[in-house]
Amino acid sequence: MKMKKAAVVGGIVGGIAAVGAAASVIGAKTLFDRVIPRQDGVKVDLSEMADMQKWEEYKKVIGQRKEWLLQQSIENIEITARDGIRLCGYYLPSEKPTDRLVIGLHGYTSEGLGAFAAHARFFHDQGIDVLMLDLRAHGQSEGDYIGFGILDRYDCRDWIDYVEKRFGGRKRILLHGTSMGASTALMTLGFEDLPGSVKGVISDCAFTSPYDVFVHILKRDYHLPPFPIMNINSVICRKKAGYSFDDYSTLTAVGQTDRPVLFIHGAEDNFVPVRMSRENADTCASPNEIIIVPNAGHGASYYENMPLYEEAELRFIEKYFNI
Repeated sequence: MKMKKAAVVGGIVGGIAAVGAAASVIGAKTLFDRVIPRQDGVKVDLSEMADMQKWEEYKKVIGQRKEWLLQQSIENIEITARDGIRLCGYYLPSEKPTDRLVIGLHGYTSEGLGAFAAHARFFHDQGIDVLMLDLRAHGQSEGDYIGFGILDRYDCRDWIDYVEKRFGGRKRILLHGTSMGASTALMTLGFEDLPGSVKGVISDCAFTSPYDVFVHILKRDYHLPPFPIMNINSVICRKKAGYSFDDYSTLTAVGQTDRPVLFIHGAEDNFVPVRMSRENADTCASPNEIIIVPNAGHGASYYENMPLYEEAELRFIEKYFNI
């Protein structure tokens, strides 16, 4: 009788486990399908950046800067990535010849000419060339799967090589990224053969790794632990997109870099926790500064407090990019 009861209990537990495993597979596949394939029809959730009243104010600045940008003489550039896909960028030269160039890297489901318009005006006013990129699977660039920095760091390295060859190694390069673009910029610092022309990084609300940020979202929005969904998702992502969420980390890259970094993060960022920029700064082996912008949500620091943001950038440029 006891053996029969044990068998029944074992069957129930096994059935629950099977249901749980099936649900985990479905959850992992849903996560992958929603965020990793090219998302041309998906835009950033503006509520992650700020409430709608603030966002209306931000849009005024963004709209004015983008209108200005589209009136400039911009050169469309194409290069081929290491895996053969076509990558697109947009080059805005300064009004006077300069040996300084900033590479702008946008965030998830955005694109170069839109996301970097406000920053492009700032750097242009400083007499700095601007190269705005469409990351793979974004904008005009090809690609079926979003790289979340893991793949994009190689593309950024290709763009650096392009600048090196085109200008004969005469350009000093600054990487500036927001969110996924910031993580890409930081991960690019991990290349052992990174040219000396790359003088530093301005990192705005970078996540430490795609694994870390998805674990945060699973806990925040669904109250779920990372295991087993993230493990299953990594297998799916490896098979379809060619990488796993924990293949690389900004912490690995900044822990071995000698290039200076300016870390910026919004104090009210609920999408990429501010602790991730603190971890990046604490781990960074090179000279660095961290600016936490009060009342700013995800990716909104520049629009929330432009004077604070630009003052920090100007200090960084003067100290590390003008020499």
